[in-house]
Amino acid sequence: MCGIVGVTGVNNVLPYLLKGLEKLEYRGYDSAGVYVSSDKGGDYLVKEKGRVSALEAKAKKETLIGTAGIAHTRWATHGNVSVANAHPQMSADGRFYLVHNGVIENYLELKKQYLEGVHFESETDTEVAVQLVAKFAKDDNLSGIDAFRKMISLLDGNSAYGFLMMDRREPDVLLTAKKKSPLLIGVSDHGNAVTSDAAAMLDLTQDFIELVDGDVALVKPHEVEIFDESGQKVERKPFHLDIDPADTDKGTYPYYMLKEVDEQAVVARNLSAHYFDEEGNVQGIGCGITDSIKEADRLYIVAAGTSYHAGLVGKRYFEQWAGIPTEVHIASEFAYDQPMLSKKPFFIFLSQSGETADSREVLDNIKRQGFPALTIANVMNSTLTREADFALPVLAGPEIAVASTKAYTAQIIVQAILAYALGDVDLDLKAELAKVAVEISAITDDKDCFKKIADEDLKGQKSAFYIGRGLDAAVALEAALKLKEISYIQTEGFAAGELKHGTISLIEDGTPVFALLTQAKTAGLLRGEVAQVAARGANTIVISSKSLAKEGDAYVLPEVNELLMPLLAVIPAQLIAYYATLARGLDVDRPRNLAKSVTVQ
Repeated sequence: MCGIVGVTGVNNVLPYLLKGLEKLEYRGYDSAGVYVSSDKGGDYLVKEKGRVSALEAKAKKETLIGTAGIAHTRWATHGNVSVANAHPQMSADGRFYLVHNGVIENYLELKKQYLEGVHFESETDTEVAVQLVAKFAKDDNLSGIDAFRKMISLLDGNSAYGFLMMDRREPDVLLTAKKKSPLLIGVSDHGNAVTSDAAAMLDLTQDFIELVDGDVALVKPHEVEIFDESGQKVERKPFHLDIDPADTDKGTYPYYMLKEVDEQAVVARNLSAHYFDEEGNVQGIGCGITDSIKEADRLYIVAAGTSYHAGLVGKRYFEQWAGIPTEVHIASEFAYDQPMLSKKPFFIFLSQSGETADSREVLDNIKRQGFPALTIANVMNSTLTREADFALPVLAGPEIAVASTKAYTAQIIVQAILAYALGDVDLDLKAELAKVAVEISAITDDKDCFKKIADEDLKGQKSAFYIGRGLDAAVALEAALKLKEISYIQTEGFAAGELKHGTISLIEDGTPVFALLTQAKTAGLLRGEVAQVAARGANTIVISSKSLAKEGDAYVLPEVNELLMPLLAVIPAQLIAYYATLARGLDVDRPRNLAKSVTVQ
């Protein structure tokens, strides 16, 4: 969730560090800090609450000239939001500086056992870690890296960490280690780097070495040394990330979210080109995946948040097209309350980042039980894609806004293609997806319509509802999440038939109720439920497909294959959420308390 960057070997490191933090702002944070050192004796630590821009303004008041440094954006876990709790954390003797992603489960026990009498400036588990390093270096006469290793060896087995540390006695060396938290080493001819997200360092390099759990590394200006969990030196080859740095910029858009909503049509076309040949046959999946799934008696889709909602749609494809019973589970619940499984389960993990901690916990558990798994993710070379038996990309490109849009539609499309490859369906899915792409573009061109809906129907509202049946109920959950997570309007998504079993008591005069209506089998029932809430004073806003539309509907969607209608029905919800948030003067891309990549449990 937090962001880590570190650079060594450049003439002036501060601009790289600040630009790297800016690139990681989408991940969510509440404070930021930077430490810069120089082989000429310079030593600077600056921290600030709030945005990176506030840190930048504070840093520019100092003369932070150095050739190596580390920086961090913090999302509070231990201790409140304060300058003292921001990273980097410094040891009491001023020798070591540490930034950290993750949670140290036994930090209080370690503090009590080893650090009695040590003065602490913060409430963080991170300061416990850096104070331990300093204690072991002094009392046991250990080198920086050996003290670092000893500290790591004392951490509880459930602890997750991505560490990046600097030692004033070796001012051009970055010490780093990871477990259950992503870290990459960026390598180039003009300096090396460490980062939790490659996007932060694309201005320096597009070549990265991926660290695995248990690795400890020394990153020097022109050399990288990596040691595995047993302490043996290992060689890990870098991979080239073929991303245009401009793809991580907003371009002419005011917000990333709007840019990413508009990109969904292109993503649909790219997925079709990647997964289908010219004749419309599925390619790029591999018989290893399809054979393994065909041997299963049940699929288990495991995900969180928006990806979970995408899985609810995918379930229909796997059952109707592939004929395989499918369950969809919330990762954080499955991890610690595993249900009774079938005899031959197959697991599918959905994730935008490929680093979701809850899903990672489930993957670890089911691997120990010997069950096969596939990860469908937007970030290949991520933990979930690397550790599963199989992986498929969703090819959405960098998604920066916290509210996921194009990754959601891309996950649905990849599930549809996979189910299509597994089954024998009388359908030209390639042609259908081409039509979906065209119609997504048509809907996104109607921005003024959705702005009007947001302005007229959500102005001054504190709560709202999305309702639907079948696939529309699944989309209603995602639509409600989009609205509440960025506009802070309390919004709930419901299977429409459940309203009368309690929730209809919340309907008051003027309460906005958005009804998604694209499924013919339940269209009449849904119209009845719209009438029920309208009779109790609700302001009903119906979004319907062309064949099911009636006069007075707020927006009529173009027609595509009914099972693919979720790909269209979600677009108005995304744009309504966007414009409702703008109208409230809020930051669309960075809603409070949220993070893009949830790497803590």
